[in-house]
Amino acid sequence: MKKHRSRQVAASITLAAMAAALSGCAGIGGAGVSAPDLSHYRCDGGMEFTVRFADGTAIVKGARGDDLLLRDAGGQGAQTVYSNPRMRAEFGLGEGGREALLHYPVAPLATRCARE
Repeated sequence: MKKHRSRQVAASITLAAMAAALSGCAGIGGAGVSAPDLSHYRCDGGMEFTVRFADGTAIVKGARGDDLLLRDAGGQGAQTVYSNPRMRAEFGLGEGGREALLHYPVAPLATRCARE
């Protein structure tokens, strides 16, 4: 029973994350609906990505594919942290809060990025 409940909780979280991502996409360009924040970052080593923040999620699109990240506890001041099993992203770093740090624990890789 405990194992079944864990699967139900995991499925609910996944569905909630997908619904949040889709609702963010559905609002783009709609009349009377503001578009979620879209930012472009350039990173060390030539990597680039865009990120869209909406409803406690960050959708990161880049050369390593697309990742839906959920808001994590943590971060200080204007810093926000998002993660999934494949990556962790810290936004709002550096002077003016224009920097981000991406962590890929499986690789292991960490890269520093700046918003344009």
